[in-house]
Amino acid sequence: MRNPVLLALVSAVLLIACSSEDPPAAGAAETGSPQAEAPNTDGSTPAATPASNEGSEGFAPITSRDRLSGGKAIQAPGATFTLPTSWQSEQPSSSMRLAQAKIPGDAGEGQLTVFHFGPGGGGGVEANLQRWIGQVELESEPQRESFTVGTFTVTWVDAMGTIKPSTMGVGPDTPQPGSRLLGAVVEGQGGPWFFKATGPADTLAAERDAFLDMLKSAQPNA
Repeated sequence: MRNPVLLALVSAVLLIACSSEDPPAAGAAETGSPQAEAPNTDGSTPAATPASNEGSEGFAPITSRDRLSGGKAIQAPGATFTLPTSWQSEQPSSSMRLAQAKIPGDAGEGQLTVFHFGPGGGGGVEANLQRWIGQVELESEPQRESFTVGTFTVTWVDAMGTIKPSTMGVGPDTPQPGSRLLGAVVEGQGGPWFFKATGPADTLAAERDAFLDMLKSAQPNA
């Protein structure tokens, strides 16, 4: 026969042990999941907090319009081009130059020169591209491309390496290592027009798109 006193004592101990556990928080999710949002005082559910954008750059990409906006016009016989906004127009240092400009850059300034020798003057496209390539002691194969803008055809070259001393008296008199040359011939009614940009490789790399935007801005004069 079971002892009634012993049974009563065991029951009392179990009751005390169970009552010592706190109940789970109301609305808590299952183990391993975050606790559910508590409702607002009016009974509505709080709106989700948007993800933070802190740490993101938040910059829109630079477009062709941005690079040329407010740039000075290069008025050439038969055509007009727009100088990139950050490039500084200068008085040409030679009567042979139609225009020239400084190209800014942390690695050092570059220079743009523009030429026009009258309709059909200045030699052919290939001859000029080969002449420009020959002014650089190349460290890699030069890049060449062509494209059209309205009635204009643009052929350009990108050459990197050491720019050789000039033999014409209008360029560097010592070798210029770590340099880059961007040259372009623009063909069209009243042309061709010749564009040449030289300077530190890092400067020209950063301004390469601006150079191409300038070429793409070609407009025939009325």
